[in-house]
Amino acid sequence: MGKVLMKGNEAIAEAAIRAGCLNYFAYPITPQSEVAEYLSKRLSEVGGVFLQGESEVAVSYMIFGAAACGARVFTTSSSPGISLMSEGISYITAAQCPAVFVNIMRGGPGLGGILPSQADYFQSVKGGGHGDYRLLVLAPASVQEAVEMVMTAFPLAEKYRNPVMILGDGLIGQMMEPVEFPDQLKGEPSNKDEWATNGMDTRRSERRNLVKTLYLVPEELNAHNLKLKAKYDRMNREEVRCETYNLQGDYQLLIVSYGTMSRVCRTVIDTFKEKGIEIGMVRPQTLFPFPRQAIHAAVCKASCRAAVSIEMSMGQLVEDVELSVRGARPVHWYGKCGGEVPTPEEVMEEIGRLL
Repeated sequence: MGKVLMKGNEAIAEAAIRAGCLNYFAYPITPQSEVAEYLSKRLSEVGGVFLQGESEVAVSYMIFGAAACGARVFTTSSSPGISLMSEGISYITAAQCPAVFVNIMRGGPGLGGILPSQADYFQSVKGGGHGDYRLLVLAPASVQEAVEMVMTAFPLAEKYRNPVMILGDGLIGQMMEPVEFPDQLKGEPSNKDEWATNGMDTRRSERRNLVKTLYLVPEELNAHNLKLKAKYDRMNREEVRCETYNLQGDYQLLIVSYGTMSRVCRTVIDTFKEKGIEIGMVRPQTLFPFPRQAIHAAVCKASCRAAVSIEMSMGQLVEDVELSVRGARPVHWYGKCGGEVPTPEEVMEEIGRLL
């Protein structure tokens, strides 16, 4: 199949089916409701299950139940909806069940607005629910990359027995771009017989599998958390992904940006280059694990005078940029929130001020 023109939300939905996920539970919320609209029809055509829950809270526990049984399952939502799912996400992570969550971010806090934002960075990367847990967080910058990350997310979730979050802003969900669905990204489902509650008859076993999150003995809970931490440490070793741009020459400034905001930054870099001013960029594709080493190496180049985090939030990504730079250079922040997307001209004015 060649490239087809699709809206981001519909491409995300189709990508999940192409990845072998036939279970989708969700509750509608702008700007991602087209995912549910698309799958309400499409899943019936391929023998899948679509179920609209009575709330996002209910949806998160539907996901928990299906994941505990070893099914490939996912949901999509937007910022306030993910907040309501956060308790369930903590349970799913504690129980070490694979699942995929897609957050098409809107402006906040509170009910906020329905236009694009990146203000859920803390919620997704630092853990929006309770307890010590981490999600593997992927951040696409285009509809094609969203497709690829969704298809990759299911094998990753099964590899680590951990939820994976796709974090995209409202532009990703609403824009239309040509996409294709690479078959090689599908990934065969992993063997879940060792842990899933998929029926003793199914796996021809006399041993019961128990999926749980309750550990009343402190030493047992501590040991469980150490086990989870070892998994997150492995993610840090094996799953860091980023894209670099214009780092070959002697650039004066390093931009760190992700998602569709990074596309605006590319235009800025190209425009400055025409004026004889070199600027580089590191674009995190995984927000957890974060590409700290790549950012540190880039900012420590002799010609680089500073780093700047450019984001559609009031300064969330910048904290991880500061941790990555580790004091080697000054770190600045520029951003907008609430649905306003900084224009190339506005970013250029800010960078000109810094230079």
